[in-house]
Amino acid sequence: MRTVDLRSDTVTQPTPAMREAMANAVVGDDVMGEDPTVRRLEEMSAERLGKEAGLFVVSGTMGNLVSLLAHCGRGDEVILGDAAHTYIYEQGGIAALGSIHPRVLPNQPDGTLDLADIEAAIRPDNIHFPRTRLIAVENTHNRKGGVVLPPGYMAAVGALAKRHGLRLHVDGARLFNAAVALGVPAAELVRDADSVTFCLSKGLSAPVGAVVCGSDEFIQEVRRARKVVGGGMRQAGVIAAAGIVALEQMVDRLAEDHANARRLAAGIAPLPGIDLDLASVQTDIIIFSLHRPDMTPEQLVETMGRRGVLFFPIGGDRLRLVTHYGVDESDVDYTVAQFCEVLAA
Repeated sequence: MRTVDLRSDTVTQPTPAMREAMANAVVGDDVMGEDPTVRRLEEMSAERLGKEAGLFVVSGTMGNLVSLLAHCGRGDEVILGDAAHTYIYEQGGIAALGSIHPRVLPNQPDGTLDLADIEAAIRPDNIHFPRTRLIAVENTHNRKGGVVLPPGYMAAVGALAKRHGLRLHVDGARLFNAAVALGVPAAELVRDADSVTFCLSKGLSAPVGAVVCGSDEFIQEVRRARKVVGGGMRQAGVIAAAGIVALEQMVDRLAEDHANARRLAAGIAPLPGIDLDLASVQTDIIIFSLHRPDMTPEQLVETMGRRGVLFFPIGGDRLRLVTHYGVDESDVDYTVAQFCEVLAA
């Protein structure tokens, strides 16, 4: 039976070029700073994002955690969204391991935090309050359907942070999706950020890893934080090699994923019971609601799974589909056909 796996872009398989690069990687001890392949990946990443330095970490979750540990001390506060990946999906690590207090604001439908809300949430200097140290935003925004935060907004939140003496961290797990969708360099989206994490193992298709970028001084602190959470790596060039291929070969092709997502969304949006805003499908993520008296979201997932189409419910009546490397137009058309059969009035 045909299988179309739309659960996440994390299910991507490494490309043949990645497998070859991994097999032939020149390696050394990364904790000692001696792995040339890791160092090349870090330098490439920093250059792409217009930052001084980078640090290879095992995941986007680790990248966000060690970044916030480097920015904030115990009892300090970060302002972030109520739909942020860092807040919902990272086990409260910033609080559990860093004693960092989250000040949660509502994410708008476009993934942003309202600038007036951010400004109002910044604490005055008062012994009763935690110290506000950091603002964190997410681009693209996962829970809001992979929507992009445009350069104007990113610059505005960066200016707000600087005006109040705060730092800005960008969870850019899918930052290159945002850059490709907007037709701008990724560096433009994080020009005013003090730190950014991006994933190699989602749409860029590498098997493992993420990179944190920022100033030289900041990256030295992040390196210490990575070590204390158990993330020191040795001959990590074996996996960093795939990340180099990802940056060299897999960024521009993200446009194919976006086109396939739009094709899929347009195919299922008219079906009875589906509530899907086509304007929200900007990158590789489709989030829609199911309103049917005869079928729950979980039942739809189970029925489609038996037909080889895999995806997830994400709470309430909402479901998520994600296109990626390995899903082509024929897979999209097959998926649409299965939805039509299952949801035919």
